[in-house]
Formats: sequence, C-alpha cells, structure tokens
Amino acid sequence: MNKQRGLIVLALASLAPASFPAARATAPTPPCSGPSGLLGQLDRPTVEDSSCVVPKGMTVLEAGATAGNLYGSPGGETDTLPNLELRWGLGDNSEFVWLPPNFNYQSVNAGPGAPAATVHGFGPTTVGIKHSFGYTEHWQWTAEALATLPSGDSTFGSHGAGGAVNAIVSYGNGPLGVSLMVGVTSQTEPTAAGGRRFQSFNPDLVVTWLTTSRLQFYGEVYGQSHSGYRQGWGTDADGGLQYLVSADFEVDLEEGVRVQGDLGGFSNYTGVGLGLMF
Repeated sequence: MNKQRGLIVLALASLAPASFPAARATAPTPPCSGPSGLLGQLDRPTVEDSSCVVPKGMTVLEAGATAGNLYGSPGGETDTLPNLELRWGLGDNSEFVWLPPNFNYQSVNAGPGAPAATVHGFGPTTVGIKHSFGYTEHWQWTAEALATLPSGDSTFGSHGAGGAVNAIVSYGNGPLGVSLMVGVTSQTEPTAAGGRRFQSFNPDLVVTWLTTSRLQFYGEVYGQSHSGYRQGWGTDADGGLQYLVSADFEVDLEEGVRVQGDLGGFSNYTGVGLGLMF
C-alpha cells in the first residue's frame, strides 16, 4: 500500500510542472498591455475617459490643441490649448488625474465690414481619482470621480465647485473595441454667464478599430441632458485616428461636429494631440 501511494505521489509530481503553464494560460491578459497598449490607455482624443488605469509608478501626459467654428449667429472661431492632462498610477488599480486650466481664444463675427470681437481666458482646474474594479478576457469595469475647482476667469472658468461621477465599461474582441461611459455632473456656468448651477446626465459611446499594431481608428457619440442652465439635450460626435510612434509615444488627429443642441458651443472642430507614458 505504501508503495502504491508513493507511485501516485510521484506521478502527480511529474504532472504538476505541465499543469502550471496551462493555468497561467487561462489567466486573462491585463487590459491596455502589449505593444499597442498605450492606444487604449490614453483618455484622449475621445471625450470619454479610458477604462484603463495608469500602472503603479508610471505617469501619462496628454496634450493637444483644437480649432473650430462657433455654433449659431453671428458665428466665429474658437481655439483651445493645451488640453493638458496628467495621470499618475497609484497602485491597487487606481490613478490620480489633474487637468490644468486650458487657454481659450474666441473671435466672434461682428457683421459685414466690422472687425471681429475677440475674447480669451483660462478655464477651470479639475482633479480626480479613477479605479478599475476588475477585468476578464474581454471586459473591464471602472469608475471615476472628478472635482472641478472654482477657478479660471470670469468668461471661461467655473463660478463654483463642480463634480462628476462616471461609470465606464469596455469590451474588446480582437481588433474591435466598444466602450460606454455613463455619468452625472453638477457644475456652474462661468461668472460672466451668470454662474448658475445645473445638473446633467451624460452618456458616451466609443467604437475603436485597431487596423495594425500602431494605427487605430475611432468614432464617438456623446451627449448631456442639460448642456447649460435651463438648456436641454446637446449631442456631438467625433472621430479620428491614433498612431503609435513608439510603445510609449502616441500622436492623434480628430474631427468633431455638433449633432443636436448646443453642447460645447461649436459647430465643428479639428484637433491634434499626443500622449506619452514614462
């Protein structure tokens, strides 16, 4: 009997090394990893934030510029830069994010033969926390909380404190990906516009197509139930491409259009930007 037990133990021991690789093979690959990982890691150029968090000890820098046309009459042009976002990996599937003020420049038409009126200034500062709750081979679930400080100037800033809570779920299968972000916000208008507070429900859907390990196309539709104080639904759409110059450096190009309502104050815009992980 002891001899039989010994043979069984030896047989199991010989099979154990072969079983370990099989067990590891069934574990899902961490999202936003591999040679194309940065394309999914970045929040830009979409309005929706990525469901991925920055790895512990790493930093992601994102920046860009947009140029567009104002919606409505009398119309005009609008430019925004640097659209800067800094994200730090905290560990425990979490990150901290800081969005410094943007510089805004608008040139508003004043009628035939009259020079355009210009206005410029800085927007507000936003900080936040993002946490990923888990993932499988194809799915990932994430949530984030953002706080907008009463900051910026009277024309483009935030009169009072604001906040947002977003839930993000993403699905990927081969080169195709789909991500949905649903959030609620409480924010105030700039002081010059009255500084009044309004709340909003904000859905956002993104579809991506990774054509090669370096090139990804995307399309997005997003909206707000209130695009301003006593204003109704506003919906915009955008699309573009991202290109990996290297595993840690990305450049992108986007085009956005107004679909319905007055969300963002533009009729269309063009944007360029970059993302860097270090």
